Amino acid sequence: MKKTLLSIILFGFLTASCDSYLDINEDPNSPAESNMTADILLPAAEINLATSYGDYLRIVGGYFSQHYAQQFGTSNYLDYSRFEQSPTRSSGTYTQLNARVLKTLKTIADLSEEKEDWGAYLAAKTLKAFTYQVLVDCYGEVPYSEAFDVSNVAPKYEDGKDIYAAVLAELDDALSKVSPSDKIPSNFLYGNSAAQWIQFANAVKLKMLMRENTVVDVKSQLAALVAEDNFPTSDVAYAGIWKNEQGQANPFFSEEFSEWKSQENLIANLAIVGTMLQTDADGTVIYSDPRLPKFFEANASGEYKGGISGSNFSTSNSYKAAYWCRPVCNYDDPVVLLPLSEIEFFLSEYHARYGNAAEAKAHYEAAIAASFDAAGVEGAEDYIAQFPYDQQNFAKCIGVAKWVALSGVDNFEAWCELRRLDYPAFGTVKGSQLYNGESDASYKPELYQPGTLYTPLYVYNQVGDGKVLERFPYAESSSSRNGKTPAFPGYTTPVFWGK
Repeated sequence: MKKTLLSIILFGFLTASCDSYLDINEDPNSPAESNMTADILLPAAEINLATSYGDYLRIVGGYFSQHYAQQFGTSNYLDYSRFEQSPTRSSGTYTQLNARVLKTLKTIADLSEEKEDWGAYLAAKTLKAFTYQVLVDCYGEVPYSEAFDVSNVAPKYEDGKDIYAAVLAELDDALSKVSPSDKIPSNFLYGNSAAQWIQFANAVKLKMLMRENTVVDVKSQLAALVAEDNFPTSDVAYAGIWKNEQGQANPFFSEEFSEWKSQENLIANLAIVGTMLQTDADGTVIYSDPRLPKFFEANASGEYKGGISGSNFSTSNSYKAAYWCRPVCNYDDPVVLLPLSEIEFFLSEYHARYGNAAEAKAHYEAAIAASFDAAGVEGAEDYIAQFPYDQQNFAKCIGVAKWVALSGVDNFEAWCELRRLDYPAFGTVKGSQLYNGESDASYKPELYQPGTLYTPLYVYNQVGDGKVLERFPYAESSSSRNGKTPAFPGYTTPVFWGK
């Protein structure tokens, strides 16, 4: 059923009526809003969300969190590898999330509220909260309350803190109206019962509240949510819907790994390889993470080698494409919106911050177990023994373990969380010490310090040494037409929850 529905959506809505419908206020040939139903609209919104989140945001998140480096000789994403993001590079994704996701979700919410269809209402509000969280986490400030007022060509940008509060209030309103037995329209995530969507909504709340909890007093909200303890029991993911056909495969696979791709760009970064496969000074393996071959392919020699941020080894004679590892991706891999491991890491952090070390330890270990289970490998106990929970240094302990766990499933979240937790932190070794960009002999991966970030070899000058890119510049597709776009505060100015 899901695959049939996917075919209808991709080759119906996305190639024909979807573009026109999602510009419904501008295109006189689009279907009338009164003829739309949640069963038609929700899958269209989901696919547009999945393609943005599962492709572009996975790619940039991978580069900005030093999971990915740039392939030998190619340059398509070399700017990301140098911690650079231009106003034009994210414009397509920004437009898709607004015009094809949020606008559609607004229509679903309006229609379902009128009909008191609270299952559809919850689904729309949950995905809206998820999408606005993504936009705020990228840009800091975006249009919200005036975003879809067709009479207003210049909607005001609002502070991310206020947007978080507003969408969380909307989510609470939806949760107050829905019952677990209510029906959900046709969708790609779950069946037609609202029970699992309630769990998903709670997980979105948990993520947003934890993300802002050090700058906004949300302790009582968190306490109530954690006490309710009604969260997903598996990854929230678009799984079992992708086909090995152009336009219907996993979007990341289509971009980088399929026969339809234009170029191979991504390789594993030395940072993640050097953390998951740790050796001593003599090259003897100290720890080999069983998830490594599930997250990254071995190179042509059966070894795991990672590239350096800021370089693509274009002048190399020794370190050509076959030398490097590539991410693992198959046509039918799920697009993960919220991994179970991340939910458990948030619960661990909650208990660590609010005084229950035993619960923090239990959830930390559950997070590791969930990550290993999702990868289909054993060895969680060995990882926990090697990297045990540390209450005195919980942010570092959780931050590094989360960064590793997300490297194969949700790279965008890894970038968000390392900005918030400040772990992995920057080590003392810079990219220029790991490779000088000219001499093959200068490539010295043995200098890398496991569990750390490093300044890219050629880092974007508006970011600089020992810093991550904290936010995207406002998307050109919005700022070029909106006179109310604020002045860009700079690439190293954190979004509200990172201050």
